[in-house]
Amino acid sequence: MPRVLRFAGDHPVGSAFRRLMPALMFAALFLASCEEKNAYVAPPPPKVTVAKPEQKAVTDYLEFTGNTQSINTVKLVARVEGYLEQQHFQDGADVRKGDLLFTIQVDQYQAQLQQAQSEVLDQKAALEHAETEFARYSRLYKQKAAAATDVDSWRYQRDAAQAGLANAEAQVVLAKLNIDYTQVTAPFNGRMGRHLVDPGNVVGNNQALAEINQIDPIYVYFTINEIELLRVRKLQEEAGGGDYRTRPVPAFAGLANDEGYPHEGRIDFAAISVDQTTGTLLLRAIFPNPDHSMVPGLFARVRVPVGRIANAVLVPETAMGFDQIGRYVLIVDDKNVVERRGVEVGPQQGDYRVISSGLKGDERVIVNGLLRAIPGREVTPETAQATTPPAGKQPAAGG
Repeated sequence: MPRVLRFAGDHPVGSAFRRLMPALMFAALFLASCEEKNAYVAPPPPKVTVAKPEQKAVTDYLEFTGNTQSINTVKLVARVEGYLEQQHFQDGADVRKGDLLFTIQVDQYQAQLQQAQSEVLDQKAALEHAETEFARYSRLYKQKAAAATDVDSWRYQRDAAQAGLANAEAQVVLAKLNIDYTQVTAPFNGRMGRHLVDPGNVVGNNQALAEINQIDPIYVYFTINEIELLRVRKLQEEAGGGDYRTRPVPAFAGLANDEGYPHEGRIDFAAISVDQTTGTLLLRAIFPNPDHSMVPGLFARVRVPVGRIANAVLVPETAMGFDQIGRYVLIVDDKNVVERRGVEVGPQQGDYRVISSGLKGDERVIVNGLLRAIPGREVTPETAQATTPPAGKQPAAGG
């Protein structure tokens, strides 16, 4: 039987392959295009805002922490014995000097006053009689009609009556004082504490009834270390000598919830010696407190101006960072690479902070976008609009 030759294209498999070829070629081209689209493209460097530090003259401050204390604290006591009849204030209320606070039973002391007054009348009568008899016997003695012993006796009775009258008058004064003591009044303008004895109880023997604090003005006590003290003394000498007693030294204070240092006062006391155990000197400043916003025992921040910094370097407080090494700012070099720059800081001036060391003043400091900036990596810097830091004397700002 003769053999029949077939070409590959006539084979059933080859025919199918020819039909699939266009689809396979399309798939290959599609995959190639996808690979080109999925190729990794590095993102551009993140954008940050930079600004050069401001340079200007500012006031230099020393900053401390301390506590508030009332300028006067008095325990009100019962100076006479008797029933406590009435309390005339609410615990914690503000009172004025002379306000009636407590009333102690007064009946017995009014009776004692009447008794003392009657004794005065009795002694006056006795004195008048003794003076009359002494004068009469003195005349009789000159006429040889009375003995010298009679004159001496009436002289003694006259002198005794004078002493008795003086004693009776003193008892009147004492009785009036006791009556005054039955009314316990406020010794100064202040704020009352809680009452310690309820009305109806017998009080006396200097028993404490309540406590009153004078808190306008109010004290803030704080300490200064030896290095700062010597620095202040040097600045005082350069300024012509003197201290807080001859030239007022201003002080500014802020409480924990205050923004900055809104309370302005002055230093009015310094201890006479440095505490050798702590190496510090105790200072005290006094502040007006008309709204009673400061109460005794509060934590307080204190700043004291000690001079001027002629050409201070300032950066926004928001540009500052803090880590385990310390304070720092992030700067951008001439290759737009971020660099961490450790700094030492001085006093705050509003929203700015004085940089004591670490910056020259011509660096580009990152002021916005710090979270996008990583030291050693490139960024795209954008220059911030120029702003003016606050004037050197801004006690109510910063902190």
